[in-house]
Amino acid sequence: MSSSNPSAPRPAQILVVDDEPDLRTLYELTLLREGYRVEAAGSVSEAREHLDAGRFDAVITDMRLPDGLGMEILQRIQQDQRSERCVVMTAYGSAENAVEALKAGAFDYLTKPVDLKQFRSVVASAVQAQAAPARPARQAEDSGSKLAATTSNAGMAALERLVGGSEPMRLVKSRIAKVARGMAPVLVRGESGTGKELAARAVHACSQRSDGPFVAVNCGAIPENLLEAEFFGARKGSYTGSSQDRDGYFQAARGGTLFLDEIGDLPLPMQSKLLRAIQERSVRPIGSTQEDAVDVRIVSATHKDLQAEVQAGRFRQDLFYRLNVIEIAVPALRERREDLPALCEALLARIARDAGMPIPALSPEVLQRLSQHPLHGNVRELENLLHRAVALSDGDVLHIDVSSAAAPLEHASAPPVAAAQAAEQPQAAPAATRPAAAVPSDLQSYLDQQEREILVRALQESGFNRTAAAARLGLSLRQIRYRIARLGIATPGGDDAHGNAADE
Repeated sequence: MSSSNPSAPRPAQILVVDDEPDLRTLYELTLLREGYRVEAAGSVSEAREHLDAGRFDAVITDMRLPDGLGMEILQRIQQDQRSERCVVMTAYGSAENAVEALKAGAFDYLTKPVDLKQFRSVVASAVQAQAAPARPARQAEDSGSKLAATTSNAGMAALERLVGGSEPMRLVKSRIAKVARGMAPVLVRGESGTGKELAARAVHACSQRSDGPFVAVNCGAIPENLLEAEFFGARKGSYTGSSQDRDGYFQAARGGTLFLDEIGDLPLPMQSKLLRAIQERSVRPIGSTQEDAVDVRIVSATHKDLQAEVQAGRFRQDLFYRLNVIEIAVPALRERREDLPALCEALLARIARDAGMPIPALSPEVLQRLSQHPLHGNVRELENLLHRAVALSDGDVLHIDVSSAAAPLEHASAPPVAAAQAAEQPQAAPAATRPAAAVPSDLQSYLDQQEREILVRALQESGFNRTAAAARLGLSLRQIRYRIARLGIATPGGDDAHGNAADE
């Protein structure tokens, strides 16, 4: 009776392409039970006939067919600018085929033998993406943007948090809106402090998974011995103190997006386990004999040159190609200085709102000085400068001491010991008249104080970005975290299991 109701939603149309009759029948029956209308084909030529005859919401095709490859069907859909979401099925172990299909525009992929639960989930995601409502035409016109016409309200709000209307930022936003439509893994690349996590959140918000969770993980902030449990979960009694089952990040992000920040800091043994979890879409919690199927989209980020890390043997090449299906490069602030006024306005508004005070004014003279400042720490350094200016301001107009806020770190490129030795040498007096330094009564306290001063200075000049400060001092992120904790250095934001926001 519901089928005669003209207002009832139309069941989604699915085209299944597979040359094995038994599998084709299995897929058809599975989809029919889900309420879809299904048509089937056994070859590339038959699939083309079905595509010529009508429209579908999704196409699920095997990669290898008697008269060609499933990629030909995908290419046909792309060339004709059709709206069907294409899911490609590849043989077990053919990871390069899956990556090739995703780069060519496939919505997602499945690995044979296909798990029917995963099959239903992927098809549902493809249909949901196809049926996602477009923004109203009036709203699209008012925005004056093609981007606004094809992006949800949540997606537009997330894109607006990427402040700036410069050409580099317009390209970033356009790419985010485009790549968000599929399930292909995304690698966000950029210097520290450029806003890589904001870009990752925008990918999630613009996707059909925006109603699902967004789980952010700082890969460099987790102790190596806890990585597997944190990522994949653990069963009760699997290790000392494990009193109950606990989910890992993959389970927590089910149905949503898993953001792996600073992926380049992940140790090699864990890289291997992560690769398998991504390829097989299943994880095995510690202490479990069974694997859990997971449904997540992977977005990762790094400030490192991963290709150089691969060449140096510090990052797995196969994992790099799996993560870097689509790349989004977030520009450094020096490459979009025309965005400075808008960035300052947005940052000052947020700082004033958090402090419960009126928004202070930024004079053209100060803005000019900021535009000439290197801002190596990018947006985070700019925010740090404005925070300090607001804290020290005694009027309605801000005064920013750029010179003292970011004096050059003369010994930044030297190893920490060399930098400490250089810092111990008085610079004011000429060598001939310089008095000899007194021998300290407590050498360890003296060296600790020198190290503390260097670390504080490096942190201040990088906008308290520990990753950037560590790189300038020749340290790893773990090493600088250890030193900060040992020396009791206070940094904004604190720390937690997911890492400090200042390390983005």
